[in-house]
Amino acid sequence: MTAIEQTQARPRGTRLPRRARREQLLGAAQEVFVAQGYHAAAMDDIAERAGVSKPVLYQHFPGKLELYLALLDQHCESLLQSVRGALASTTDNKKRVEATMDAYFAYVEDEGGAFRLVFESDLTNEPAVRERVDKVSLQCAEAISEVIAEDTGLAREQSMLLAVGLGGVSQVVARYWLASGSGVPRDTAVQLLTSLAWRGIAGFPLHGTDGHH
Repeated sequence: MTAIEQTQARPRGTRLPRRARREQLLGAAQEVFVAQGYHAAAMDDIAERAGVSKPVLYQHFPGKLELYLALLDQHCESLLQSVRGALASTTDNKKRVEATMDAYFAYVEDEGGAFRLVFESDLTNEPAVRERVDKVSLQCAEAISEVIAEDTGLAREQSMLLAVGLGGVSQVVARYWLASGSGVPRDTAVQLLTSLAWRGIAGFPLHGTDGHH
Protein backbone atom coordinates (compact mmCIF):
# COMPACT_ATOMS: atom_id res chain seq x y z
CA MET A 1 0.00 0.00 0.00
CA THR A 2 1.39 3.41 -0.97
CA ALA A 3 1.57 6.40 1.34
CA ILE A 4 -1.34 8.03 -0.48
CA GLU A 5 -3.41 4.85 -0.23
CA GLN A 6 -2.66 4.77 3.49
CA THR A 7 -3.88 8.35 3.73
CA GLN A 8 -7.14 7.46 2.05
CA ALA A 9 -7.65 4.28 4.04
CA ARG A 10 -7.03 5.52 7.57
CA PRO A 11 -9.86 7.12 9.55
CA ARG A 12 -9.02 10.05 11.80
CA GLY A 13 -7.57 9.09 15.15
CA THR A 14 -6.23 5.68 14.13
CA ARG A 15 -2.98 4.93 15.96
CA LEU A 16 -0.10 3.96 13.72
CA PRO A 17 3.52 2.96 14.32
CA ARG A 18 5.82 5.95 13.88
CA ARG A 19 7.20 4.86 10.51
CA ALA A 20 3.73 4.15 9.12
CA ARG A 21 2.47 7.50 10.43
CA ARG A 22 5.36 9.29 8.77
CA GLU A 23 4.57 7.61 5.45
CA GLN A 24 0.92 8.53 5.82
CA LEU A 25 1.80 12.17 6.50
CA LEU A 26 4.11 12.23 3.49
CA GLY A 27 1.30 10.86 1.32
CA ALA A 28 -1.09 13.56 2.53
CA ALA A 29 1.55 16.25 2.05
CA GLN A 30 2.25 15.05 -1.48
CA GLU A 31 -1.41 15.37 -2.43
CA VAL A 32 -1.61 18.89 -1.00
CA PHE A 33 1.70 20.13 -2.43
CA VAL A 34 0.99 18.71 -5.89
CA ALA A 35 -2.51 20.23 -5.94
CA GLN A 36 -1.71 23.62 -4.42
CA GLY A 37 2.02 24.17 -4.74
CA TYR A 38 4.31 24.87 -1.81
CA HIS A 39 3.36 28.47 -1.15
CA ALA A 40 -0.40 27.96 -1.14
CA ALA A 41 -0.27 24.78 0.92
CA ALA A 42 -0.78 25.03 4.68
CA MET A 43 0.13 22.63 7.45
CA ASP A 44 -3.55 22.79 8.47
CA ASP A 45 -4.50 21.40 5.05
CA ILE A 46 -1.97 18.59 5.33
CA ALA A 47 -3.04 17.63 8.86
CA GLU A 48 -6.67 17.61 7.80
CA ARG A 49 -5.92 15.52 4.71
CA ALA A 50 -4.01 13.03 6.87
CA GLY A 51 -6.76 12.95 9.48
CA VAL A 52 -4.46 14.02 12.32
CA SER A 53 -4.08 17.03 14.57
CA LYS A 54 -1.42 19.65 13.83
CA PRO A 55 0.57 18.66 16.95
CA VAL A 56 0.86 15.12 15.56
CA LEU A 57 2.10 16.51 12.25
CA TYR A 58 4.67 18.68 14.03
CA GLN A 59 5.89 15.70 16.02
CA HIS A 60 7.19 14.27 12.76
CA PHE A 61 8.11 17.39 10.83
CA PRO A 62 9.12 20.68 12.50
CA GLY A 63 7.85 22.79 9.62
CA LYS A 64 6.46 22.92 6.11
CA LEU A 65 9.87 23.19 4.46
CA GLU A 66 11.20 20.13 6.27
CA LEU A 67 8.14 18.18 5.17
CA TYR A 68 8.60 19.32 1.58
CA LEU A 69 12.29 18.40 1.62
CA ALA A 70 11.52 14.95 3.01
CA LEU A 71 9.15 14.37 0.09
CA LEU A 72 11.67 15.74 -2.37
CA ASP A 73 14.38 13.43 -1.03
CA GLN A 74 12.04 10.45 -1.38
CA HIS A 75 11.04 11.19 -4.96
CA CYS A 76 14.49 12.23 -6.17
CA GLU A 77 15.78 8.89 -4.93
CA SER A 78 12.90 7.12 -6.68
CA LEU A 79 13.80 8.76 -10.01
CA LEU A 80 17.49 7.94 -9.62
CA GLN A 81 16.78 4.29 -8.83
CA SER A 82 14.44 4.05 -11.84
CA VAL A 83 17.11 5.40 -14.19
CA ARG A 84 19.80 3.15 -12.73
CA GLY A 85 17.47 0.17 -12.98
CA ALA A 86 16.73 0.96 -16.61
CA LEU A 87 20.43 1.16 -17.47
CA ALA A 88 21.10 -2.14 -15.72
CA SER A 89 18.13 -3.93 -17.24
CA THR A 90 19.92 -4.98 -20.43
CA THR A 91 23.28 -4.92 -22.19
CA ASP A 92 21.64 -4.07 -25.52
CA ASN A 93 22.37 -0.37 -25.92
CA LYS A 94 19.31 0.53 -27.96
CA LYS A 95 17.11 -1.18 -25.38
CA ARG A 96 19.00 0.70 -22.68
CA VAL A 97 18.10 3.99 -24.32
CA GLU A 98 14.47 2.88 -24.61
CA ALA A 99 14.34 1.71 -20.99
CA THR A 100 15.85 4.98 -19.78
CA MET A 101 13.36 7.04 -21.79
CA ASP A 102 10.53 4.92 -20.43
CA ALA A 103 11.78 5.41 -16.87
CA TYR A 104 11.23 9.15 -17.23
CA PHE A 105 7.82 8.69 -18.84
CA ALA A 106 6.74 6.29 -16.10
CA TYR A 107 7.94 8.72 -13.43
CA VAL A 108 6.00 11.59 -14.98
CA GLU A 109 2.90 9.48 -15.58
CA ASP A 110 2.68 8.26 -11.97
CA GLU A 111 -0.75 9.26 -10.67
CA GLY A 112 0.69 10.78 -7.51
CA GLY A 113 2.18 13.62 -9.53
CA ALA A 114 5.45 13.55 -7.58
CA PHE A 115 7.39 14.68 -10.65
CA ARG A 116 5.89 18.15 -10.16
CA LEU A 117 7.80 18.46 -6.90
CA VAL A 118 11.05 17.66 -8.70
CA PHE A 119 10.68 19.24 -12.14
CA GLU A 120 7.98 21.90 -11.62
CA SER A 121 8.50 23.10 -8.05
CA ASP A 122 7.42 26.63 -7.15
CA LEU A 123 10.19 26.66 -4.54
CA THR A 124 13.30 26.49 -6.72
CA ASN A 125 14.54 29.77 -5.26
CA GLU A 126 15.02 27.90 -1.96
CA PRO A 127 18.67 26.72 -1.90
CA ALA A 128 17.88 23.38 -0.23
CA VAL A 129 15.32 22.58 -2.96
CA ARG A 130 17.52 23.75 -5.82
CA GLU A 131 20.39 21.68 -4.45
CA ARG A 132 18.31 18.50 -4.40
CA VAL A 133 16.86 19.02 -7.87
CA ASP A 134 20.28 19.80 -9.35
CA LYS A 135 21.81 16.84 -7.52
CA VAL A 136 19.35 14.24 -8.84
CA SER A 137 19.66 15.61 -12.38
CA LEU A 138 23.45 15.33 -12.08
CA GLN A 139 23.28 11.83 -10.57
CA CYS A 140 21.00 10.59 -13.35
CA ALA A 141 23.32 12.10 -15.95
CA GLU A 142 26.35 10.52 -14.28
CA ALA A 143 24.69 7.11 -14.35
CA ILE A 144 23.92 7.50 -18.06
CA SER A 145 27.37 8.92 -18.83
CA GLU A 146 29.13 5.95 -17.24
CA VAL A 147 27.43 3.64 -19.73
CA ILE A 148 28.17 5.98 -22.64
CA ALA A 149 31.83 6.32 -21.67
CA GLU A 150 32.24 2.58 -21.19
CA ASP A 151 30.66 1.74 -24.53
CA THR A 152 32.16 4.51 -26.68
CA GLY A 153 35.47 5.35 -25.01
CA LEU A 154 34.54 9.04 -25.03
CA ALA A 155 36.08 11.25 -22.36
CA ARG A 156 34.04 11.82 -19.21
CA GLU A 157 33.26 15.44 -20.10
CA GLN A 158 31.99 14.44 -23.53
CA SER A 159 29.96 11.55 -22.14
CA MET A 160 28.38 13.87 -19.58
CA LEU A 161 27.27 16.30 -22.28
CA LEU A 162 25.52 13.49 -24.13
CA ALA A 163 24.03 12.13 -20.90
CA VAL A 164 22.68 15.52 -19.79
CA GLY A 165 21.11 15.89 -23.24
CA LEU A 166 19.52 12.44 -23.10
CA GLY A 167 18.10 12.95 -19.60
CA GLY A 168 16.94 16.48 -20.34
CA VAL A 169 15.14 15.51 -23.53
CA SER A 170 13.50 12.58 -21.78
CA GLN A 171 11.98 14.54 -18.90
CA VAL A 172 10.99 17.59 -20.99
CA VAL A 173 9.24 15.49 -23.64
CA ALA A 174 7.61 13.26 -21.03
CA ARG A 175 6.21 16.32 -19.22
CA TYR A 176 4.94 17.79 -22.50
CA TRP A 177 3.37 14.45 -23.41
CA LEU A 178 1.47 14.38 -20.12
CA ALA A 179 0.49 18.07 -20.01
CA SER A 180 -0.73 18.15 -23.61
CA GLY A 181 -3.05 15.20 -23.11
CA SER A 182 -1.46 13.67 -26.16
CA GLY A 183 -3.37 10.86 -27.79
CA VAL A 184 -0.05 9.14 -28.48
CA PRO A 185 0.23 6.02 -26.27
CA ARG A 186 3.15 6.00 -23.86
CA ASP A 187 4.94 3.09 -25.54
CA THR A 188 4.63 4.81 -28.93
CA ALA A 189 5.93 8.08 -27.52
CA VAL A 190 8.88 6.27 -25.98
CA GLN A 191 9.61 4.50 -29.27
CA LEU A 192 9.56 7.80 -31.17
CA LEU A 193 11.93 9.46 -28.74
CA THR A 194 14.17 6.40 -28.65
CA SER A 195 14.42 6.44 -32.44
CA LEU A 196 15.44 10.10 -32.35
CA ALA A 197 18.06 9.60 -29.65
CA TRP A 198 19.38 6.35 -31.06
CA ARG A 199 20.12 7.90 -34.45
CA GLY A 200 22.61 10.15 -32.72
CA ILE A 201 24.07 7.81 -30.10
CA ALA A 202 24.49 4.91 -32.53
CA GLY A 203 26.85 7.13 -34.54
CA PHE A 204 29.52 6.57 -31.90
CA PRO A 205 31.34 3.26 -32.43
CA LEU A 206 31.57 0.77 -29.60
CA HIS A 207 34.81 1.19 -27.68
CA GLY A 208 37.46 -1.24 -28.90
CA THR A 209 35.58 -2.20 -32.08
CA ASP A 210 35.35 -0.91 -35.62
CA GLY A 211 31.62 -1.43 -35.80
CA HIS A 212 28.60 0.29 -34.41
CA HIS A 213 26.30 -0.69 -31.54
